[in-house]
Amino acid sequence: MEQQTILVVEDDPSVRGALRDCLEAEGWAVREASDATGMMQEIEAGDVDLVTLDLGLGADDGLALARVLRGRSNIPVIFITGQGQPLDRVRGLEAGADDYIVKPFAAREVAIRIRRVLDGYRTRNVPRERLRIDHSSIDLRHGVIEHNDGRREDLTGTEAKLLELFLSRPEQVLSRDDINRVLHGRDWSPYDRTIDTHIARLRRKIEPADDANRMIRSVRGVGYVFTGQIMG
Repeated sequence: MEQQTILVVEDDPSVRGALRDCLEAEGWAVREASDATGMMQEIEAGDVDLVTLDLGLGADDGLALARVLRGRSNIPVIFITGQGQPLDRVRGLEAGADDYIVKPFAAREVAIRIRRVLDGYRTRNVPRERLRIDHSSIDLRHGVIEHNDGRREDLTGTEAKLLELFLSRPEQVLSRDDINRVLHGRDWSPYDRTIDTHIARLRRKIEPADDANRMIRSVRGVGYVFTGQIMG
């Protein structure tokens, strides 16, 4: 398998070095940037498979950078930051991040989380790579949704993995534990709102504005169920 490249965007040289050593030891190629300008230069140079991004980059806003990056590409993004409050996590996920790691971090945890996100982008478990649901065409391999009205939406790796899970089990109620095991390899915690945030983002991309026509429906006290029509 071709060596994958991780771009570490971090303004603290010691943290950047620790991440570089950890990731290189796991077999990844590592490139570095300390600010927004450096990050965009590395992205434009190409061949970046995942970005780790600090929320606080001096004068640069990590959330804004994530939104800019998400608007330009489907490269997976993981926040690695000292801002660990629940609201910070939710804001990070809403900005398009695939995962969120709080400092101080364990090197092994970072490696496991990165590998899981990369696998989510690479692996497609639904038998058909392109299919139609209701008013949209979905390209699962490339994580793209094309609506009948001409709009196009790019899915993050986490959103694509979540949609694949729903499409593989239509009309089946999935608990938050079921969903969290697929996304993160662990059971859901009642204090963890990340699943709801991912689903809210996915809904905005695949559903019409009319709540009456929702394809992903909440099941109170349990989880969610996909009720859209899969047309192949």
